[in-house]
Amino acid sequence: MVQTNNLKVSAVTPLIAPADLKQVLPLSEKAAGFVAASREQIQDVLWNRDPRMMVVVGPCSIHDPKAALEYAERLATLNEELKDQLLLVMRVYFEKPRTTIGWKGLINDPKLDGSFQVNTGLRLARRLMLDINAAGLPIGT
Repeated sequence: MVQTNNLKVSAVTPLIAPADLKQVLPLSEKAAGFVAASREQIQDVLWNRDPRMMVVVGPCSIHDPKAALEYAERLATLNEELKDQLLLVMRVYFEKPRTTIGWKGLINDPKLDGSFQVNTGLRLARRLMLDINAAGLPIGT
């Protein structure tokens, strides 16, 4: 029988299930508390219950987890220094949704070489978010 569908599919690699990824890289109780507290602070700023200004700052798209964590650590220090006036939230984005040709983001192509190791990208992204959270900095994706 002649193949009539998936004519341009060379291989299929199953993605790790979200529940499995959370098992491999779990959110600690301390981290969960930080996320909940950060969300509450953000809501308070947005609803004018907190007079601070929220500033979402960060790169267009993460391509180097090591550099992103270094940036986050510096931003966390600044967040602590300015905590009475500002609530800093790091923008942590892993995709390039408007890019039609070229690199599509850390999750899609974590090695930046066209190998498209999405499972590796998912692990890198979750690990980075956990590490930024541990640095004491709220994130937005």
